[in-house]
Amino acid sequence: MQRFNTLLTQPELNELNQRTLEAQASQKLWAEIAPDGLANHSRISGIKNKQFTVYANNNAVAAKIKLLIPSLLIKLEKQGYEVTAIRIKVQAKSNPLPTPKSTKSLSSEAVSQLQKLELRLSGTTLGDSLTKLLKNASK
Repeated sequence: MQRFNTLLTQPELNELNQRTLEAQASQKLWAEIAPDGLANHSRISGIKNKQFTVYANNNAVAAKIKLLIPSLLIKLEKQGYEVTAIRIKVQAKSNPLPTPKSTKSLSSEAVSQLQKLELRLSGTTLGDSLTKLLKNASK
């Protein structure tokens, strides 16, 4: 454990830790000044050369942020940050989150009606399809 602790005191890691803290502070600032919907679909880098760079997930978010640049600059100024420009870059995420499939189930009344229909149509193609549907509905 002592070897690990000595690694943490290395100057390279201190610099990395400092950059991480700056990035977290910048992201917190962005979350405070940006509208909720935009803050969730964008992220920022730190303030460099009085410029604030925002990375948007798509063109629609970038366009909306561009419209809000004057008000965002005013908010930054009110919080004491000296920023003269906000740059917007589109940086799409490579792995979008998959949308979960919703599972739908049949009501007990629907199942009983389908069973009656299955009995009447037994031996036909539609009756066979209803049999398969009812097997899957009962799972």
